[in-house]
Amino acid sequence: MLDMETTTWIDVQVDAEFLPEQSLTSEDRYMFQYTITITNRGEHSSQLLSRSWLITDSIGETNTVEGDGVVGQQPILQPNQSYTYTSGCILKSPLGTMEGFYVFIQEDGTKVKAPIKVFTLAMPNIIN
Repeated sequence: MLDMETTTWIDVQVDAEFLPEQSLTSEDRYMFQYTITITNRGEHSSQLLSRSWLITDSIGETNTVEGDGVVGQQPILQPNQSYTYTSGCILKSPLGTMEGFYVFIQEDGTKVKAPIKVFTLAMPNIIN
């Protein structure tokens, strides 16, 4: 993981759902969609530079995804401003997790990590 300060002023909220119409469960292809809302709770603007994800499924396979921005964007968030986007993930099992972090650059050029807490990707009725 990058050696930089972890910020508490970037708030990350996640809503995930299973997409049966895009899944082929007979071929172990489980499609999930997640919508993320990122809110700048700080006093200065910050730009999202990159993301890093650790994706784990219930059969023990992991995948790391890193790249610039999110969905082709590197939004600049003013204080109390939010940015929402939707993306997707394919797993080989009906249950998994995602977690990671975003890297932001502050107005003064300082880079910080904004953690993304682990969240569950689950086909309905897999977990109670």
